[in-house]
Amino acid sequence: MTDVFLSLFLVVALFGLLGSGVWVALSLLGVGWLSLSMFTGAPVGQVLATTGWGSANSWALAALPLFIWMGEILFRSRLSEDMFAGLAPWMGRLPGRLLHVNVIGCGIFAAVSGSSAATAATIGKMSIPELQKRGYDPMMTIGTLAGSGTLGLLIPPSIILIVYGVATEESIARLFVAGVLPGVLLVGLFMGFIMVWSLFNRGKAPTDDPRLPFMEKMRRTAGLLPVVALIAGVIGSIYAGIASPTDAAAVGVALALVIAWAGGSLSWQSFKDGLMGATRTSCMIAFILAGAHFLTVAMGFTGIPRDLAGWIAGLGLSKYELLAALTVFFVVLGCFLDGISVVVLTTAVVMPMVEQAGIDRIWFGIYLVLVVEMSQITPPVGFNLFVLQGLTGKNILYVAKAALPFFLMLGLAVVLITLIPEIATYLPGAMLG
Repeated sequence: MTDVFLSLFLVVALFGLLGSGVWVALSLLGVGWLSLSMFTGAPVGQVLATTGWGSANSWALAALPLFIWMGEILFRSRLSEDMFAGLAPWMGRLPGRLLHVNVIGCGIFAAVSGSSAATAATIGKMSIPELQKRGYDPMMTIGTLAGSGTLGLLIPPSIILIVYGVATEESIARLFVAGVLPGVLLVGLFMGFIMVWSLFNRGKAPTDDPRLPFMEKMRRTAGLLPVVALIAGVIGSIYAGIASPTDAAAVGVALALVIAWAGGSLSWQSFKDGLMGATRTSCMIAFILAGAHFLTVAMGFTGIPRDLAGWIAGLGLSKYELLAALTVFFVVLGCFLDGISVVVLTTAVVMPMVEQAGIDRIWFGIYLVLVVEMSQITPPVGFNLFVLQGLTGKNILYVAKAALPFFLMLGLAVVLITLIPEIATYLPGAMLG
């Protein structure tokens, strides 16, 4: 009973700090300090110093700012315009036509940005005016962007998978590779839904786009080849065991600079803006990780995770019942926090339960990202919804309604990887090196 009251006290303290506008990292540090100073005899200063150093002294974490920088460089290039020009001519024969450009474009940009909001914003800025001009259904246009934007969390190199790997001391290379097939699955589910929707709503997808000769299609597609080669090189080198994620990220930054320079979008100003953007984002994430690491150690001193895992085990829940409960928990939590905060806040408490249930940690990382993706398009704090509200001027409920079918597709993906776990575990198990 004491553990229950202690847990409730710390949860209330955490949400009180977060609700009052205190930074997530400082809230985590504050709750960790409270739990150590009030409920244990551990030396708070020494624990804070050692955990702060330990959270930063990680070679795997070096991949984080590099991948963020790679995305910032390409974000400031002509990539989004090249993607629309290169993909649109090939979509003419598919039911739903140019709506598929949103899905594939987000999938490609996700592989270079690692950010859900950046993916939705970049592709949305380019595609929304084009699709509106051609008379496409506005709700479906917004829905495809809201759903497909979440691919930035899953398709490697994913920032949130790096955070999960560091927090759980799991292989980031294996997590990256594990995200490939579920990412392809999501793209397939989204495109399949668009096709079915368009067959039942023929008047909402125009059919008068001009046909282009084959060579003109190839010429427009050629602008995509450097970025596709960059993605294939980064992920392929990790899969083959040739490079670690950090090595691959360094090469990715160098190639991104070359691509931006060759495309004429690299200037001294854009270089500085990209570097400063990557620095700000990386520092924010590193600060949150330090706070989460301190809170994790503090929770270990109190014994709450161990006792909670024992309590869950005593309930006799099956693996599927536990996953169903965790899905609801993560979606609700994600309604109020961003994805990275959800991962670092819950890792210390949830992982003992996961291990107790015999769930593979690599598989659970992919499952967790999928569920966090669902929370990115649920009000009141679905970040993709805010991005698209800003782009379109529609109210948040309209945007949320447009995103609902894609929320259900994400839920279907969670069910599929639960029933067929090899979707997430096959490639990591087959990795070389």
